[in-house]
Amino acid sequence: MNNKETILSFLEIETGASKSYGSNKFCFENEERAKIDYDDSHQKSWTVKESGETNPPKASIALVADALNLQKQNIPPLFRYFLDGSRRTYKVDDVAYNNKIYPIVAGQIGVACCQRLDLDNFKKNIIEMHNVISMPSMANASGQKSNLYFNNLLTKVNNLDKLKKMNIKFNKILPYSKSKDDDKYENLAVAKIQDEMIELEKIVVSDLTTKKLLNTNAFLIKDGSLEYKVMRTGDFRELAKIKNNYRHVVGISKQFNPDLMVDKRGKPNASLLADLKLYHRTPAIKHHTGMVGDVNFSIWYIRIRDVKYSASPFEGIIKVEKILVTDDENENGLDSSEINNISAHLINERNPVCYGSDKRWANHLYPVHLTERYIKSRYLSDSYYLNLF
Repeated sequence: MNNKETILSFLEIETGASKSYGSNKFCFENEERAKIDYDDSHQKSWTVKESGETNPPKASIALVADALNLQKQNIPPLFRYFLDGSRRTYKVDDVAYNNKIYPIVAGQIGVACCQRLDLDNFKKNIIEMHNVISMPSMANASGQKSNLYFNNLLTKVNNLDKLKKMNIKFNKILPYSKSKDDDKYENLAVAKIQDEMIELEKIVVSDLTTKKLLNTNAFLIKDGSLEYKVMRTGDFRELAKIKNNYRHVVGISKQFNPDLMVDKRGKPNASLLADLKLYHRTPAIKHHTGMVGDVNFSIWYIRIRDVKYSASPFEGIIKVEKILVTDDENENGLDSSEINNISAHLINERNPVCYGSDKRWANHLYPVHLTERYIKSRYLSDSYYLNLF
């Protein structure tokens, strides 16, 4: 192959694009965002009528005594593993197929699980760093099956002299198609990369479960919601496997939509969260989703930082999700004593803080922050990455 051939020039010729526009290359994450990306943006609102615990309280529960008792008795932290996924996405070009213009988007995906062996020993357990390209399904005009075509195309891309000399490989080419929601093509391409990141997270959780590393004394905190949006079919959508893999996993959302919680009249009940006292938790709510099979969740909120140090009443609050696994849990909710125990351990995770290094510090747990920082330290720089194309 031509030593000077770039990824974009190769894709233009190989896929039969009528034109490559040489568009301005940039990183989406560096662009100004007009809205907040909530961790639970895909969720629908729920009412307080369905309790998610065995002994539903009428008001919030104070847990400072429980948290202090864990420390006094030198009980080891419940959470031993911390999972985070991150991606950086880049607009690299616009190409024409059948007189329509489509963007080509590339991405760096990082998924890491860190393990805390003891209070002084925090290390990487698993790290997955993937490079991907998302391009329109229209690029396949060969009549071949999509997977076969784009896998063959990927092999050819990775054989480019430039990538071989730089010892860089791409892991997947992700085709996107027009959706019924009439999303922008760029959004569809980025969503494909986001979906791939989520699939990697699921694989990591499955790996930890297979190795029997998760148990009643060694839980995993997964950064963000456990309620994944609709994904492609496969083994990970099997109900029994989902419940088994996530038996000892809690999802922690630091950015959530407070208006999702509504009262018995269907009105937003965000004031319940805004008025939540320090080291208190809300009653747990049962939430059902059909997005990952017939799965129920127990969801509650905890204030881990004093509101007087926060810029808004919702800072310092974390949202906690746990999948209901057994028939008894699905019928009666999660045992209230287990919710209190999980919550007390989470309160004890509030220190140290990442104040000054992350604007979300009030809602952040430090081990998750370290895992996130570790992933980002493994990224290629934006300028270096864009120069690959």
